[in-house]
Amino acid sequence: MASISRGQGGIQQLLAAEQEAQQIVNDAKNEKLARLKQAKDEAEKEIAEHRAQLEYQFQKKVSESSGDSGANVKRLEQETESKIHLLKSESSRISGDVVSMLLSYVTTVKN
Repeated sequence: MASISRGQGGIQQLLAAEQEAQQIVNDAKNEKLARLKQAKDEAEKEIAEHRAQLEYQFQKKVSESSGDSGANVKRLEQETESKIHLLKSESSRISGDVVSMLLSYVTTVKN
């Protein structure tokens, strides 16, 4: 009978050891999942920071190029106005000569 008692005691020890091993495995899985979640959260935070930095740089370049574009538009408008003024003054200066030349061609009769 002592051997049966020892056998059952051994089985109980094996069952207890199996439960303990299962608990260790479950704890390890839970710890692994917790570390993975933490790593995922940190990666998402880094991604958000990087995205924000890129967005800031993009907006900065857009504002710089828009500012340059506005300056270029203003410069082109000034150049256009000065050229228009120059053409008007030139046409005013030579309009009398052009009218005289046209009248001479219109009134001259050739055979």
